[in-house]
Amino acid sequence: MKKNTILLFFVLASFSLCAQNKETKNADKLFESYDYVEAAKEYIELVEKGNSDAYLSKQLGDIYFYMQNTIESEKWYAKAIQSPQDAETYYRYAQMLKSNGKYAESNAQMKAFSKVAPDDQRAITFNKNPNYLSDLNAIENRFEVNNLSVNSDRSDFGAVLYDDVLYFASARNESSKIYGWNGEPFLNIYQSTYKADGSYSEPIPVDELNTRFHEGPVAITKDGTVIYFSSESFKDKLFEKDKTHKLKFGQVNLYKAVKENGKWSKIMSLPFNSKSYSTGNPSIDKDGKILYFASNMPGSVGGTDIWKVTVNNDGTFGIPENLGNKINTIGDENFPFVTDDSILYFSSNGLIGFGGLDVFSVDLNKNLEPNNLGKPVNTEKDDFAFTFNTEKNIGFVSSNRSGKDHIYSAAPICKAQISVVVKNAKTAAFLANSKVVVLDANNTIIDSQMTNSSGEVIYNVECKKPYKLEVFQDGFVTKSFSAISAQGKIYIEAALEPIDVIVTETEIILNPIYFYSNKSDITDRGAVELDKLVYVMSQNDAIKIHVKAHTDSRGTDEYNLDLSDRRAQSTVAYIISKGINSDRILGTGYGESLPKIDCQDKCTELEYALNRRSEFMIVK
Repeated sequence: MKKNTILLFFVLASFSLCAQNKETKNADKLFESYDYVEAAKEYIELVEKGNSDAYLSKQLGDIYFYMQNTIESEKWYAKAIQSPQDAETYYRYAQMLKSNGKYAESNAQMKAFSKVAPDDQRAITFNKNPNYLSDLNAIENRFEVNNLSVNSDRSDFGAVLYDDVLYFASARNESSKIYGWNGEPFLNIYQSTYKADGSYSEPIPVDELNTRFHEGPVAITKDGTVIYFSSESFKDKLFEKDKTHKLKFGQVNLYKAVKENGKWSKIMSLPFNSKSYSTGNPSIDKDGKILYFASNMPGSVGGTDIWKVTVNNDGTFGIPENLGNKINTIGDENFPFVTDDSILYFSSNGLIGFGGLDVFSVDLNKNLEPNNLGKPVNTEKDDFAFTFNTEKNIGFVSSNRSGKDHIYSAAPICKAQISVVVKNAKTAAFLANSKVVVLDANNTIIDSQMTNSSGEVIYNVECKKPYKLEVFQDGFVTKSFSAISAQGKIYIEAALEPIDVIVTETEIILNPIYFYSNKSDITDRGAVELDKLVYVMSQNDAIKIHVKAHTDSRGTDEYNLDLSDRRAQSTVAYIISKGINSDRILGTGYGESLPKIDCQDKCTELEYALNRRSEFMIVK
């Protein structure tokens, strides 16, 4: 059914064609009028009567190629090539084999195609990398793909989520006329509510946009006031006549509507539509200023290309621009979708893929090559119409992997990394060969690594979980960091303080361990200094320490003595918590009796602070 959004529409008025031969006359008429369902019946009836020439096989191969019945198409092409065929038949046969997962057989037919058409760009591309499959299979899985409950037993595709409403195209309306191309009803636009629990309401048609013609995928501006959608040029009586075959050929065209009183109204055809080429499958950027779409208009690189056009403030449009041959190929590029962060997703059968249409992405802010999204978004079948809602962190992809076009959710697989870079806190120099230990929420060690020459280690961790990292380096204070993992990589700069303590015969001299007024808690800065003391003690088991804690002169003697004792004990408790044996350290509070600065009751705030301290005496 997606062929409606890639190729032209047609209306059969009446026909009278020259048959290939007398026996195939009726079937050929149906084939030339794109009534593939009925044409296939006629050709098969001839085969069953004993007519098994290569022409019939090729016709059936082509019919099922257009209908995307890859199994039947492969079967009939296999019979057709028993006689020499044109280059396109070999190419299509190769694509059907590829879509059925028969890569070796597909490559053989691509080689046959290359011999017949060595200058064809598709042959040149294939010959550059015939072993492409191993590269594709090496692509890391980025999404978890699941069938969506809104699917019917007909074709459904082109889902896009705006706020809490999912819009998509569907052929489920059994009261619509039947499309001779594939025997399904014409397409309509449907919507379904996306619920908080991740489920979807029963889809309903968007009546104000649907007509007796095909309506396809939509794009809505961020503020929800303007919708762009695909429909038929027959809506505006734009078509070309094939007088020989008595056919009317229409195109896919783009339309715009605005929301008024909760309904879409003022439907208008976009000014660059034409009866000579198609414009469809729109996507609008977050600012509503650039409209992306697919078209085979003049200036296209291949079949259908990705184009863009500026939407002016007054509602008029600029001149369409082709996105160029870094994105567009000699094949078909279609179904563009641009995210809020300027990532363009699109489908292509011209770039290297698993088979049929594959989904690719490219950052529009960077001059890079498109990336294949890999499995399971892409398969051997047609995978297309990928959209992504950055606010709800969920995507959607359409695919005929089940044999019919259906919609699948594409939830990002959360792959998290923690990068730790260890530096000298004073010089900013990278600290190679530092030990970094990662622990889970239960303080269970998960892994331990040494930093490289750039002072870095990288851990692959589970998403949305808390972790603790402990960093060790000889001559530096050990430091711990907490982190909660998230999608992608989070960075931690571990700046370690060098152990710059002075050890005399009687005292270990650290930077002052200060306390907040009336408090006995160890401050963050105080912890850094105490960690230095811990390091010195861990390196010399003979050292025993007496912690002497002091207060300023504010408060009563009795209160200050109690406060200083609490400060001494909190200091001792911290050092013991770091693994130092309790019999190697004791603490005593001296209140205000031994001030560092004897300013009595005329102290400045700084002098008061300097008197609130701990000192560390070596016990002989």
